[in-house]
Amino acid sequence: MSRASSRTSGGPESPAPPCRPRVALWSAAGAVGLGFLVALEIAAHRYGVPGPITIQTREVIFAPQSGTVLYAGLALLMVVLTWRQRFVAAAAAIAIDLVFWGMRHAAGAESMFGSGALWVTLGCAVIALTRRTGRERLLLLKGVGLALLLVAGRKTGYTWLMLTSRTRPTVLDPYVAAVDRALGDPSWVAGRIVEATGTVGFHVLEWVYIQLPVMAVVVALYQLRNVAAERRFPRHHLVRTFLVIGLLGPGIYMLFPVVGPIFAYGADGGQWAVAHLWPDTPPPVGTPQAMLFDGKTPRNCMPSLHTAWATAIFIHSRKGPRLLRWAGTFWLIATLGATLGFGYHYGADILAGVVFTLTIETALRAQAGGRYREGVRTAGYGAAVFAALLLAYRYLAGESAAHPWVAGPLLVSVTGSVIVAYVRTTVRWEREAAADATVQDVHLPAQRGGSRPAPEPVPEPERA
Repeated sequence: MSRASSRTSGGPESPAPPCRPRVALWSAAGAVGLGFLVALEIAAHRYGVPGPITIQTREVIFAPQSGTVLYAGLALLMVVLTWRQRFVAAAAAIAIDLVFWGMRHAAGAESMFGSGALWVTLGCAVIALTRRTGRERLLLLKGVGLALLLVAGRKTGYTWLMLTSRTRPTVLDPYVAAVDRALGDPSWVAGRIVEATGTVGFHVLEWVYIQLPVMAVVVALYQLRNVAAERRFPRHHLVRTFLVIGLLGPGIYMLFPVVGPIFAYGADGGQWAVAHLWPDTPPPVGTPQAMLFDGKTPRNCMPSLHTAWATAIFIHSRKGPRLLRWAGTFWLIATLGATLGFGYHYGADILAGVVFTLTIETALRAQAGGRYREGVRTAGYGAAVFAALLLAYRYLAGESAAHPWVAGPLLVSVTGSVIVAYVRTTVRWEREAAADATVQDVHLPAQRGGSRPAPEPVPEPERA
């Protein structure tokens, strides 16, 4: 029997070969991630800063830094569980937290919720290794890995911030402030607007700014809502983009250390500030030079990761229901208002953050969909624009301030070109994917039953 006939005869098909390239890719990524954590741990101890592994290990017993992040990780883990298992996991986490709270209160130690979520997450890892097999073990381990990666990303980011303040004694704020003159000093304008809104506007923006991870979890839970039923994760979701942004962003902080206008030009900078000008008076434009700053304030402005994360939330909320789309839009606008209005970022940071996110999102979508050629081209363009922005901020800051009507529109146009390239590429991918799905649906009924049914015999006419 030929191969073609064996496929349509309804007989059992040979099992598909394992996807070795994908396994090798994930193994390599895991090895690189582990090596990165170990290297960061060693560097942190060298500068007298607790590393991410040390912090996470201590939180098994001692009060965690953020219980919200630990419970957000547990929520991501629960997408692989049944409803009954979710209730059991949530009840166990709350019960363990109550026990730890009582013990710490009796000992007079600092108390914070979240230990129960961490213990349940680790318990699920043990269950996966000892009580599960095959695909069920792999699925549960993926859920545990997703939860722990979210927590590890937070710890890694904290360590990165401490290292930036220890290893970068000088900051480049005068350069970014000069570039912002070409953009109309948006941080100073937004700062005055926030002051005019009073305490209500301030508290709303502060709440949005702080609760950005919560909104990310809401969008991620919507994207992963079918994991328990389908027993598999989607190829691409928000958590992947969030983690890569948090992993790569702090590395740019080391290359381009900036503390922000409220520190370099505001009262929060104390004696290290150039002058207390923010948000009332834009800084004078001269020849920008690097300036010394204290060893405590993180150099975490370039690019704006809050803008990057809010942009990722906005992108991934586009496929959700109307309420989720509105929430994603609101979070992006409010986050931009908070980052500028609180004096944490310059306008140049915002542009770099948008380009940074779209470049990462394009690369991850291309990897998930197997569209490497177009993905490399579009992501490469975004990376080139991002590098050009940083070089322009550093070496053309004075010229940008001297010619604002040329530099300002040029910076915005270049950022807009990355947005257009991303939209065109992803829309084309979605159309092609929809067309492929339509073709498969058309041919699927004929393939389900193996060979096509034979036509009914035509009765012969009766003889007289």
